[in-house]
Amino acid sequence: MKPEHKPLNAYRKISLICVFLLLAAFVLLLLVGISLPIVHPVYIIRVYATPTGPATSLGTELRFGIWGVCAYSQLNPPSVLNDDGLCYGPRLGYQDVIPSVILAQIGLSQGLIDAALKGLLVVLIIHIVAAGFSLAGLFTSLFLASHSMTILSLLLSVITAILSTVVFVIDIVVAAVARVKIPEFSNDLSVGVGNAVWMVLGALVASWLGVIFLSARACFCCGVRRQVFDLCFSQTKQIR
Repeated sequence: MKPEHKPLNAYRKISLICVFLLLAAFVLLLLVGISLPIVHPVYIIRVYATPTGPATSLGTELRFGIWGVCAYSQLNPPSVLNDDGLCYGPRLGYQDVIPSVILAQIGLSQGLIDAALKGLLVVLIIHIVAAGFSLAGLFTSLFLASHSMTILSLLLSVITAILSTVVFVIDIVVAAVARVKIPEFSNDLSVGVGNAVWMVLGALVASWLGVIFLSARACFCCGVRRQVFDLCFSQTKQIR
């Protein structure tokens, strides 16, 4: 086997740093990609009402994830270990979640909502796609002795970083619009940003840091030097 085909054969520090960063990005994006109702503690936004009377089983909070929605009440609050919320899903998209009665009250047509939800569906899928690219970049970053593998790893990391940035911006916009519009529909309702948004932010930062380290290896800049002698020494040992 050629030296450049062995994992961690050269530029080990950069390789390990990139593996750690891309692994962190992959785990965060994967958790968001399989969020509520599959992984209940991870959600994008929550819509809740402040209870004023005695505790009842009526729903007072909705949490939205990639694969559906879960409803909670005072008698059945959300929990990390034992979450028994009433959930819709797992199903990709929210086409049947918003009742037509609510749409009529806020003056939106079903066609407009369907178009918006289809666009949102694409964004939700990007979470999982970005996780796939980060996993591929993680694997190729083990072989930085090969310049071609370095370029491939850099390309995959750039794609991951761009997708994470796009998803984060859209998640923030969706949460911001919901925080403005939903209270207009009812003064009793409030909107909170879910932990999935900040997890995507963490993946975004990790991905761009990985891009920086891989760029330094690809262009031999920022103090990174060619490790020609190490490769030649490895080849000499193999011949002997």
